[in-house]
Amino acid sequence: MYNYGRCHICGGKIQAKRIKQDFWIRKRLIVIEDVPAGVCVQCGEKIVSADVGRSLAGALKDTTRRRKARTIAVPVIRFAKDVA
Repeated sequence: MYNYGRCHICGGKIQAKRIKQDFWIRKRLIVIEDVPAGVCVQCGEKIVSADVGRSLAGALKDTTRRRKARTIAVPVIRFAKDVA
């Protein structure tokens, strides 16, 4: 098991989990599921190891894999109220 250490944001404990990680590529949302990561139990900061980061980069470059992946519909809502 990878040792994530302490959270670099708040110093909280990091717990190993599997997460969904999203990326925007050429104005398209790509979601990678089941990513091994460390998640801070205090503030929610997410950390991945260098090996996992390299694997994510490879998966994102694999256009054949992206074309074959299942897709989901995502609602998009415009924030319409002016905030001062």
